[in-house]
Amino acid sequence: GWNKDGRDDRKLPSAVEVRNALDSKLAGCLAAGTPIDSIKFSGDGEPTINPDFPQIVRDTVALRDKYYPGAVVSVLTNATMLGNDAVFEALRLVDNPILKLDAPTDELVACINHPQGAYHVEDVVRNMARFEGDFVLQTMFLKGDGFATGDWVDGWMELVRRLRPREVMVYTIDRETAQQGLEKFSEEKMRELVAPLLAEGFKIQIKG
Repeated sequence: GWNKDGRDDRKLPSAVEVRNALDSKLAGCLAAGTPIDSIKFSGDGEPTINPDFPQIVRDTVALRDKYYPGAVVSVLTNATMLGNDAVFEALRLVDNPILKLDAPTDELVACINHPQGAYHVEDVVRNMARFEGDFVLQTMFLKGDGFATGDWVDGWMELVRRLRPREVMVYTIDRETAQQGLEKFSEEKMRELVAPLLAEGFKIQIKG
């Protein structure tokens, strides 16, 4: 895609490498008296495609329990690997599985996310439903050519009602985009768009 960051970095860290690095870091922070309340998998790339992901999660939870038992473990994922039982079971071990879905149709996902290979919203939603609502749904709101806000939001809200996640996170663009002509939503506008869900009692975190 357009993102040029990390193109030369093609080596995925092993479970042993991650465990050793995290063990050293947490031990050092504890010795220095540095408080830690959250350990999060995020950043460049999709964490669940690492073949060692299930073991990495188990190691992370064990190290959290050893050093900072009060901290929460979160994973930000594009939700494309939820059909893999080992990945699904690993995500059930973390406090906050944060599952991303930016649009209610394959056509809009193609415009927004440019997925490689086969991607079908219905497959992703079906796999999300395996969590029985015990997850956080994350969605980006933006304006641009090809995005009909009313239809898009209505379809997305129907998926939220179907999945009933324990929390929803909506946010908007916060950096320059590769595609020209995209615009961010204000926090006030996003709150207006999700007002029906708020009225229905859904817990929604809104970040402008």
